[in-house]
Amino acid sequence: MTKAFGARLYEALETRGPLCVGIDPHPSLLTAWGLPDDADGLARFCEIVIDALGDRVAVLKPQSAFFERHGSRGVAVLESAIRQLREAGALVLLDVKRGDIGSTVAAYAAAYLDPASPLRADAITASPFLGVGSLRPMFDAATAHDGGVFVLALTSNPEGAAVQRAVGPGGRTVAQTVIDEISQLNAGVSPLGSFGLVVGATIGDTGHDLSRVNGPILAPGLGAQGGTASDLRTVFGNDLDWVVPSYSREILARGPSVSDLRSAAADVLAQCRAVLGPRTR
Repeated sequence: MTKAFGARLYEALETRGPLCVGIDPHPSLLTAWGLPDDADGLARFCEIVIDALGDRVAVLKPQSAFFERHGSRGVAVLESAIRQLREAGALVLLDVKRGDIGSTVAAYAAAYLDPASPLRADAITASPFLGVGSLRPMFDAATAHDGGVFVLALTSNPEGAAVQRAVGPGGRTVAQTVIDEISQLNAGVSPLGSFGLVVGATIGDTGHDLSRVNGPILAPGLGAQGGTASDLRTVFGNDLDWVVPSYSREILARGPSVSDLRSAAADVLAQCRAVLGPRTR
């Protein structure tokens, strides 16, 4: 019987350090690495990233869209990459940002969280803007199969604020409602809940209460998107214990050299450790 995702993430962050690296094979990045923009280039790209980072970074986050754009062969590469990353000891957070209702969201849950699926990851990203309750099949599947779900709350893109910071009838913003509902799912869980949030590292002081989340908070937007490790304290204040900084192009741009990729990951991890400091719980 495996451990819950939150417990496995707790251990990974303690042993490998607080870092998530996105696997985002943009066409321009493939070209910069001297690889063709096709499924073969995608497979070679993943082979290099897995060799460089699979056995040393806590969380690897493939962005599904960059695989899907290559059709069935690209999805086959994603399936293989997920398997190899997990075999290397990394936790795989599949960035799919799915959200729907009823049988459709249940099908997404089966696709990404059921051990019978070749696309099964340790955790996925999800969009709650059809209502957090619409994601219940994902939460149930994650609980049943020791997986995790990271739910969008406060994203870095400027368009997100119109929805996420809108105020509902009870006086809470949409984002605070999402935060509170995810916090309820994690209440009383030790050492760490399996349900996380996505809060962008470039949004500044959020004005939102993250103190009761008791789960991981993925912080994308670092590096090429403009965020720096020092911004984490501005965004999260004292709620830094389970923030998981996420970098992508800042590290991947150093490829295809395996040693340079490892050096880049070590550099940003050191920067994040300096800001996050020792965990208080």
